[in-house]
Amino acid sequence: MEEAIVSLAVERISDLLIHEAVFLKDVKDQVESLRAELKRTQCFLKDADRNLEQDARLQNRVSEIRDLAYDAEDVIDSFILKAAYQRDSHGIVKRFTSIFTKPYHLHKIGVQVKAIKTELQNISENLPAFEIPGDGEGSSSIFKVQQRLRRAYSHVEEEDVVSLEVSTKDVMTKLMTEEDRPHAVVSIVGMGGLRKTTLARKVYNHVDVRRHFDFLAWFSISQQCKPREVLLSVLKKVLSPSNNDREKIEKMDEIELTRTLFDALKEKRYLVVLDDIWRSEDWDILKPAFPRGRKGSKILFTTRNRNVASRADSCNTPIELSFLTDDESWNLLCKKAFPRSKMGSQCCSEEFVKLGKEMVKKCGGLPLAIVVLGCLLATKQSVAQWEMVHKNIHGHLNELPHQDRQYGAVNRILVSSYNDLPYPLKPCFLYLSHYPEDWEIPKKELIRLWIAEGFIPENEEFLMEDLGEKFLEELIDRSLVQVSRRDYTGTNVKTCRVHDLLRDLCMKKAREEKFLEIIQQPLHELEVTLAESMLRRISIHPSKSKVYLKGKHPKLRSLLFSHSEKLVELCISKYKSFKFLRVLTLAKRSNYGWHVSTEIGNLQHLRYLKFYYNNKVILPGSIGRLKNLYTLYIKFCDDIVIPDGVFKLERLRHIVIKMDNELLSENGFRWRQGFSSKNIETLKFIEVDEKAAENNAVLRWTNIQSLGIAFTGAEYVKPTLILLAKLQRLRSVSLCFFDVSHLDLEPLSQYYHLSKLKLVGGIEDEPHPNGHVLNFLPSNIVKLTLFYCKLIQDPIAVLEKLCHLRILYLKDAYIGSKMVCSANGFPKLDYLHMWCLPQLKEWVIEEGAMPCLRELELVYIKSLRMLPEGLSYITTLQELNLRGMSSSLEERIKGIDGREGEEFYKVRHIPSIHIIYSKIIGANIT
Repeated sequence: MEEAIVSLAVERISDLLIHEAVFLKDVKDQVESLRAELKRTQCFLKDADRNLEQDARLQNRVSEIRDLAYDAEDVIDSFILKAAYQRDSHGIVKRFTSIFTKPYHLHKIGVQVKAIKTELQNISENLPAFEIPGDGEGSSSIFKVQQRLRRAYSHVEEEDVVSLEVSTKDVMTKLMTEEDRPHAVVSIVGMGGLRKTTLARKVYNHVDVRRHFDFLAWFSISQQCKPREVLLSVLKKVLSPSNNDREKIEKMDEIELTRTLFDALKEKRYLVVLDDIWRSEDWDILKPAFPRGRKGSKILFTTRNRNVASRADSCNTPIELSFLTDDESWNLLCKKAFPRSKMGSQCCSEEFVKLGKEMVKKCGGLPLAIVVLGCLLATKQSVAQWEMVHKNIHGHLNELPHQDRQYGAVNRILVSSYNDLPYPLKPCFLYLSHYPEDWEIPKKELIRLWIAEGFIPENEEFLMEDLGEKFLEELIDRSLVQVSRRDYTGTNVKTCRVHDLLRDLCMKKAREEKFLEIIQQPLHELEVTLAESMLRRISIHPSKSKVYLKGKHPKLRSLLFSHSEKLVELCISKYKSFKFLRVLTLAKRSNYGWHVSTEIGNLQHLRYLKFYYNNKVILPGSIGRLKNLYTLYIKFCDDIVIPDGVFKLERLRHIVIKMDNELLSENGFRWRQGFSSKNIETLKFIEVDEKAAENNAVLRWTNIQSLGIAFTGAEYVKPTLILLAKLQRLRSVSLCFFDVSHLDLEPLSQYYHLSKLKLVGGIEDEPHPNGHVLNFLPSNIVKLTLFYCKLIQDPIAVLEKLCHLRILYLKDAYIGSKMVCSANGFPKLDYLHMWCLPQLKEWVIEEGAMPCLRELELVYIKSLRMLPEGLSYITTLQELNLRGMSSSLEERIKGIDGREGEEFYKVRHIPSIHIIYSKIIGANIT
């Protein structure tokens, strides 16, 4: 890990030499000499990493090197701040150099650099037992990682369900027993890593379970149970509220939430999963919100504590998961250690088998440990490498008391897998510890943070975002990170998670290596006081809706602030207390506009800046001084004022500025003349007028991948679309046409690389000589959203021919009365969402249409008289969600007093049918 820290210091010095060379003058040679010494030390650390845990003296030396690397970073960052201040104060470089490069300034940095270099040399000279390779060898480590990451990963998300068949039957039998009593709880009990969540998820998604219950919800509890968040989450799922109703729900206190959830569930046969519940007291608080419900309603617990399960329901014996047998353990290890071999252990030599069986025995039958060990061994190709892994595990165990060896072996395997990571991946893994327990981590956010922290090196062959994605795939491939959700392609990661035991390791290592610490807001206080003695990265975990930061921490590099969908306000009084910050997330709530402090412009090292606000945001002109900014993300609710200086920041890679309102989220900020950053990859949302087409500025966006545009006039649409078609990396486009008429979308047919498209606003589609206005949609589209388009002609006739389309949203997109899905239409459609089609009375689905459809959602289609007969032909359908439909249609499906409705036969084959009655929505949120 220290190798990575030294690498970051080397990168900062390299950055200084490239971007601030003119200001270094007489000390440039000394700075370059320090960089060379750090690179030489980096090579030593690469060698020392293998012996670190066995040698206390070595640990001390490595800690000294780490601290010196941090000192070097501080010197460089201080110099850059002074350079930026003088540049801003004096304007031109010539005058700047004459003022700034006085002997005092250069002498000071020269003395500091020389002192650090001398200490590094002293450490090197006092380590005769370790051979330090020559200059430059350490840098090959990142090159080797990149070489290995060039291979295409074929990681397939799969649950390791070895030996779970019996437990699955037991849990399902208990869940589907129709007990007529309140608070019937079924519990799965076992230590961490025994696949309690895997089993619960398998049962939760089982076709028979989804068919048996009217309503299902899942919530992860964790050690820090927050009852209000649990109640809010389940209530939102049971009601599926509109944006306005959602706001009303979020303002409820815990008593109101309890009462509303109780009322919403009392007529349903429901299943609610509370995953990883730790204390009986938590269930005591939540219990009043869950009524008897219809006969057979159940709560499913997973817990490490058998007493919690027994106290929750003395009538149900907890289902305890057992450890894997030796044979099961060996089969699971082979599956992971030899992923590309269908033969598994049959193709192993005797040496591999002998070593593998000895190591897997140390796992004690714990599946998580076996999976992590198997993925570690999958990276080792020779018997000698397997022997080294075996030696590391076995040697450590001999130092432990006998009674601690089983758990110690599991921990050692997890530690060995961490130690085996290539040094660029170690900080990436430790960084995951800043997210709260059971957090669903967005991939895009994570990679942008990695880049801001300097964990992803700049590289001529890869974009940093692409390399970051490869790093994440490597962590997933080693089973150190779990895939949570896939994106619209069905293959790429959208969100990920870290298992509790691995997060515990993450937090422990991050603290030990002075990498990151977590600050828990005191339960009964709003204030969190920072101190300089804290680590250089801190993560604030709020316990209230507001956090006040007090104190100073001038060496702080990252202020991380994770909060749920409910806005938590973070208040900072003086930005100058955090002059070295690279990562900052700010959130604020008020009834007035937010004039962001001009002091934010002094945070010259900022690379990642994120704002949340529930009103108007006014950014200061000083934000244009943040020359190192990579990501600017602003989510607001009313209006925004953006100074021109933002669009002169040449390093900006991601600009996301949007309203927290689905109807208005595509409102853009105006085009700035001269905005032509070649680094920009994400740009949402920008208003385009004739300037974009006239000066060909968009052609300079050679790396753009995701783009959101709001057009102010129809005459700008076609010229701009023609230009955008030349951008080869463009994958996602949102186009907004409010108050624009007579559109020509023909250039879209040339968007051969596009996979995601959103069209927002009225599209006139009167009969046209060239056919339907949507005929020009590119055939390679995977996800399509049509919002507020008000089409007159049935769009399905065109859309069903898009052979790659997997996800389709039709939101207020069609004002006709009939829609027809023909045979063989939508060959790959997986998800269909139709919302607010007010005139739709008849929907026809011919046999053979939508053969892959798994989920269908119909919302506020009040005029629809009956469900299409053709739904009965779609055997792949797993989930049907109906909300705000006509009460007569709801009754003809669901029936009255337990009797099946006359149209229920059309949907009987669908395992999960979720009907939100409009009368329930109104009754509970008024």
